Amino acid sequence: MSPFLLQGGAGALFFVVGLLMLIVQLGIIVWIYSDAQHRSDQPAFLWALVAFFAPLLGLVLYMLLGRNQY
Repeated sequence: MSPFLLQGGAGALFFVVGLLMLIVQLGIIVWIYSDAQHRSDQPAFLWALVAFFAPLLGLVLYMLLGRNQY
């Protein structure tokens, strides 16, 4: 038996938490990309890459630096 395999409720909990984190990260990327297409002078694809590599930091940077003031 491998010590890396989790059994029972702990494994399911880690799976659900990981899945939720993945969904939130993808949501941040999609939102930043679509918002940057309308509200930013910089390329939206580059902001999506920033959000892909650093989701929370990318979101904060986009909100502070990426959006134009309309």
